[in-house]
This record gives sequence, C-alpha cells and structure tokens, in this order.
Amino acid sequence: MKATAPKSPDMADAANIVLNTIRRPVIMVDPQGFITFANADAEDFFRSSATMLARNTLPKLVPFGSPLLTLVDQVRERLAPVNEYRVDVSSPRLGIEKMVDLYVAPVPEFPGSVVVMFQERSMADKIDRQMTHRGAARSVTGLAAMLAHEIKNPLSGIRGAAQLLELSASDEDRALTRLITDETDRIVSLVDRMEVFSDERPIDRYPVNIHVVLDHVKAISKNGFAKRIKILEEYDPSLPPVFANRDQLIQVFLNLVKNAAEAIGSDPQGEISLSTAFRPGIRVSVPGTQDRVSLPLEFCVRDNGPGVSEDILPILFDPFITTKPNGSGLGLALVAKIVGEHGGIIECDSTPRGTTFRVLMPAWKETAHGVEEEAEGDRT
Repeated sequence: MKATAPKSPDMADAANIVLNTIRRPVIMVDPQGFITFANADAEDFFRSSATMLARNTLPKLVPFGSPLLTLVDQVRERLAPVNEYRVDVSSPRLGIEKMVDLYVAPVPEFPGSVVVMFQERSMADKIDRQMTHRGAARSVTGLAAMLAHEIKNPLSGIRGAAQLLELSASDEDRALTRLITDETDRIVSLVDRMEVFSDERPIDRYPVNIHVVLDHVKAISKNGFAKRIKILEEYDPSLPPVFANRDQLIQVFLNLVKNAAEAIGSDPQGEISLSTAFRPGIRVSVPGTQDRVSLPLEFCVRDNGPGVSEDILPILFDPFITTKPNGSGLGLALVAKIVGEHGGIIECDSTPRGTTFRVLMPAWKETAHGVEEEAEGDRT
C-alpha cells in the first residue's frame, strides 16, 4: 500500500494548534461579551470547557466590577492593545487570591472582538511583582550604615598596623602583611559599595535622551569588558525623553551590559542587544493606593548567553544573590534600587537561549507654561 503524506492543517487549524500550545490562558470575546474562543489553558483557568464558556458572557465569569471588564471596553473604544499588571480576578469560580497580568488587544478582522491573555502570578510573585522591586535593597540599608561605622574604623587601624609591621618584617612575613593590607582594602571597598544603599537623598532628575545614555554605555563596554562581543542597537528614534538622572541611568545600563557580557563569556557567537520602544499600554499600580501609572518607555538589554537558573530568577534582584564565583551580589540590587527610585520597573525574562532585562520608566513632558515635569501618565 502506497504511503501518503500527512495532510497539512489549514490556517484556522494551525492557529488553534498554536494557541493551544501557548502556556497561557487565551480567550476571544465578541462585541456582546460571549467567549468565542478559549484555548486549553483557558479551559483550565475558568474550570470549564470551551463549549460551556461559549454559552457565557465574560461578565458572568469574572467578579462584578472587575478591572478586566473595564480594560476590554477601553480596548474596544481605543482600538489599541493594553497591558495591565496585578489585576485581581479572585472569585469562587476562579479561586481565591487570583492575581494575573493581562494583555488585551483588539481583533481588526472581527470588529468589536478582543483577545485577552492571562498570566497568573504565584502568591510570592504577587509581593515581588509590585513592579520596581522597591524593597529589594531595604534589607541592607541599615546594615550598610552599621558597617560604615563599626567596621571601617577598625579596618583602618588594622591596615596601618600591617604597614608598620611590613617595615621590619622578613621577606616571608612581608608577604603576609601585604595579604592583610590587600584583604583590608577589599573589605573597605565592599562596605563602600553597600553604603550606596543607605543614601536616601532626593534624585536630581531632568529630561534625558536614553539613546545618548546607551551610546555612552556601549562605548565604555566596547573599550573594556565587551571588546569581543557584538552589541546591536534597536532604537525607536521618536522616543520622548525619560525623566531621570543621567549618571544613574548610565550606572544601571552599564551594570546590565556587564552582566550580559559575563553571561556570554568567551562564546564567539555572543551578542548583546540594546533596544528602546514606546509601550503606551503598560500600566502599573502605585503602592498603597488604587492609582495606576503609565510607564510607556521600555528599554531592554538582551543577551544570547545560557540564561539564569530558575531557582535564582525569583530572587535575582535581592542583595547578595549572585552566580559569579567572586561576585558580591550587590550589582542588580543596586540597579533595582535606582530604577525603583525613578518610579520605574525592572524585570528579567530568561531561557536557556538568553536573558532579557526590561526596564520600564515614565516619560517626561513639558507643561503649557514651559515648566519641566514628570509625565507619570494618566491615573485611573
């Protein structure tokens, strides 16, 4: 019997296959609110089959007054996609403490219809996911102040004593006194780095061209630790200024590019990509309030290194967390502190094929009177 080639799926079947492969709940809602499509993960999320979901409208499946319903209406009205983080959809049907990130987009081919993608968050992630990681460095703030006073002064005496001993020591003992001096200097350097976390002075902010910052970071990197690594640029030239401190932004992106270079190592195929984009649909909650602030500026540092271990990823921005043999674990914690103090967000996505650090920040705009101000976006 002659074998026949398997029949290729048509485009509709292929779309269903792809959507069912995505490990996120995805639904399509028509103009009347009925769910006209649900992938396999959506069936699990809503605890109902696609057939049963099709008999219900979205308002019957989510809590009364849910922000999801408002988002769907906004997307229909504006015909533009929206991302929203940390939306509570808890209900007896969906489960208690159900917190999700949402992506809602219009479907031009079906006027009035929208697609909704959910990304569930664990309870621990809900706490960490308050965007900005503003609390990432708090655990070392008090410690840094204590170390500065209680350790640096005695270390100065130890170093001075070692230098005096070196004057009358034998060649063999001189090596030991130098070891004491070097290790003392290393500890002082570590304490100096930690002192940065206790600096609570207001940040001097002004409109900054992010592309000038990234070009400066690239120049430093190419003349130092990233000499042999290809650095790509994917910039949106129409981007408005970011409301920030230029020097601190340089410190943030220099740290991120250095991390990317160290992840790539000596791989001759290693690449680092710097990208900027405008994401008007990104909104996050303001801690302690019901307000949501727009963070439309997205800056990414990507590498094609081996990625970050899943065990480390949830605590990557915590102090003293490092995968480097001689690392202090303060670099990314400092990055998180700076970004948080600017009212922004830093996130990390990683796979075995590479890592992306994504920084979301508010834009800057000028008032009608010519006074510079922070453009935090519309509060809803």
